[in-house]
Amino acid sequence: MLMIQARGLSKSFEDRKRGTINAVSNVNFEVRQGEIFGLLGTNGAGKTTTLRMLATILQPTEGSAIVAGHDVTREPQKVRELIGYLTGDTNLYTRLTPREMLHYYANLFGLSKNARNEAIERVSNRFGLNEFIDTKIGKLSTGQRQRTSISRAVIQQPNLMIFDEPTAGLDPVSARHIIDFIRECRQSGMTLLFSTHYLREAEKLCDRIAIMHDGYIRVIGTLQEILEQTATDDLEEAFFSLTDAPEDATAA
Repeated sequence: MLMIQARGLSKSFEDRKRGTINAVSNVNFEVRQGEIFGLLGTNGAGKTTTLRMLATILQPTEGSAIVAGHDVTREPQKVRELIGYLTGDTNLYTRLTPREMLHYYANLFGLSKNARNEAIERVSNRFGLNEFIDTKIGKLSTGQRQRTSISRAVIQQPNLMIFDEPTAGLDPVSARHIIDFIRECRQSGMTLLFSTHYLREAEKLCDRIAIMHDGYIRVIGTLQEILEQTATDDLEEAFFSLTDAPEDATAA
């Protein structure tokens, strides 16, 4: 079963000085149920724009995408109800406590009062929020905010997670919380799409990888398939061979 189908997905922006900027161009890929799929690329490769289109935050300029069985353009609310979305930028309400914010989001997803309390207890125990759950978010550390943010993303127990560079800027302990959770996703059969520019993360965690550069997907496959297609011996060598390719080269 496919959890994500992107077909010809493109996004352009207009800039007064630079004119039309093609952030994502003709992106095609699929994410299968239960797999961890990684979008690997440098900053500016188009990863975040791609994930924001799939999460219904941005509308595609061209192309289409089906996420969790629903069209991102025609049924955005259905998509939002069925996915968890996490970005490295936590965007939390700093005047609330983690408990208050989790109550708010659980209520948005329609959980009853008892179900909300149970969900908050579940994520608090899993991500170690109990020591600061009643502290204003504005007073929390970066790592504590990210743990709160991931708790918010999974409060309704979605079957599909979309993570945008979830470990960027985190200390090793906080990053480990995220890495361990990604591994748990695989064990529980959850589907996870995440972007990263850390080669080691992609190598260790992903069932399949798409390498993006200049808005295009250069190659898709398992680690072994990518090494074979690029005639290289490791992911770092493959990555640099693809990102040094001509700008109009595509593989998808």
